[in-house]
Amino acid sequence: MIEKLWYGKNKSFWLLLPFSLLYGCISFIRRQLYKFGIFKAWQSPIPIIVIGNLSAGGNGKTPLAISLIEALKAKGLKVGLVSRGYGGKSDHYPLILDEHTTTAQAGDEPILIYQRTQIPIAVAPKRVEAVKELLKSYQLDVVLTDDGLQHYALARDIEIVVVDGKRLFGNGWWIPAGPMRERTNRLKSVDLIMINGDSSCDISNQYPDKTYTMQLTPSYAVNLLTNEKSQLSALHHICAIAGISNPKRFFDMLIKMNADLLHTESFADHQNFSLPLLEKIAESNQTLLMTEKDAVKCRQFALPNWWYLPIDATIPNQAIEKIYSLFVERKLQREKK
Repeated sequence: MIEKLWYGKNKSFWLLLPFSLLYGCISFIRRQLYKFGIFKAWQSPIPIIVIGNLSAGGNGKTPLAISLIEALKAKGLKVGLVSRGYGGKSDHYPLILDEHTTTAQAGDEPILIYQRTQIPIAVAPKRVEAVKELLKSYQLDVVLTDDGLQHYALARDIEIVVVDGKRLFGNGWWIPAGPMRERTNRLKSVDLIMINGDSSCDISNQYPDKTYTMQLTPSYAVNLLTNEKSQLSALHHICAIAGISNPKRFFDMLIKMNADLLHTESFADHQNFSLPLLEKIAESNQTLLMTEKDAVKCRQFALPNWWYLPIDATIPNQAIEKIYSLFVERKLQREKK
């Protein structure tokens, strides 16, 4: 229903419009309070890079974060990351991740990033506390924050907005009548706009000096139990599941790759999976295929026919160099103060 409301036509739009106007008003006032110093934002001693959305839902932030982390590490930087840890519940915060941290504690996305990059990661509802905790334990050059564009309590040096090249901004209205957390004029003040996938929109024409396109590219399929890798074409009778904000993107990718797809099943974003829930979807002679984000929650009870498909974000070198040059510039500005 939300998909139709935000990205299609739905009569409920008019019923929710007053709530959207209220959301937009509160959002605008809150930002102005931070902008004019009435609410104080905490300034980290090292540069902060925010990767976020103008709209609700996944636009490809996590693959971008992973690719950017690896690119900055290749530049010789010591990188950390903080996250709200949506979907997780810890008995204490801030929580610094290690090999024993579970998705139930930290959420699926921080665990995925940690397993991929092995960098220091801290989770807390208040990102300021997460950054402070990281800096107590690690000597870092830069901290990325996964999401948090609207978390103005944490001052930032570089802002990167990810835009879904296909869905864009839906009907353009604030939550709940539309998907927007902030309106599109916010793009004027960000440092980089990363469009996920090819798009016919005119953002690149409006902001030619800071708009880049990234592509999400699938890798080898990986078995959850054995870590065996396989070409997708070698997997047969596939029953695909996705508990992400836009399952259709994953399913469309499988169709485009000519996967031997029997059926698909969508779940809620950050869905908590269990063996009884999933074992009935695919028979033993079939393949249960899921996203990497789902896989991090299923390893402990996975069956031999369960696989996941990692996705990598391919970022233009010009975008990486732009981000790195901004980092150096902002770092020098800090040192002069």
